[in-house]
Amino acid sequence: MTVKTAGLDLAKDFFQLHCVSSTGCRIINKKIKRAKLLSFFETLPRCVVGMEACGSSHHWGRKLRELGHDVRLMPAAYVKPYVKRGKTDAADAEAICEAVRRPTMRFVEIKSEDQQAVLAIHRARDLVVRQRTQVVNMIRSILREYGHILPTGI
Repeated sequence: MTVKTAGLDLAKDFFQLHCVSSTGCRIINKKIKRAKLLSFFETLPRCVVGMEACGSSHHWGRKLRELGHDVRLMPAAYVKPYVKRGKTDAADAEAICEAVRRPTMRFVEIKSEDQQAVLAIHRARDLVVRQRTQVVNMIRSILREYGHILPTGI
């Protein structure tokens, strides 16, 4: 039997893979080290690969698309109803594999490296602005204890 659909649960060191045939029979259910993931997918026939949309999923999605696979990212909230038992990597990979096969499933577009870089800049700027506000508010509250009232604003 050949693999038609794969569910990939991303993690830090080990990824859980669940693959099924066109009839829905499980073919592969195993852990794969991060370093060996691409070499494994090079040997796998072209198939649909489902992943939850998370921080590294866009990177892996781009890499797997370069190998010719049809990669589809889904929000984690859309995958959760397909988990049949406890929260384990194997159960998550199976749920992802099940969810990606649904005709009404909504998918997230894979971001390019440039898109991710722009988003990272916006997140960093937002963090700096929030930290600046925290520091100004802290200084304002300390000075208020000594009777100095500062005007509102930076």
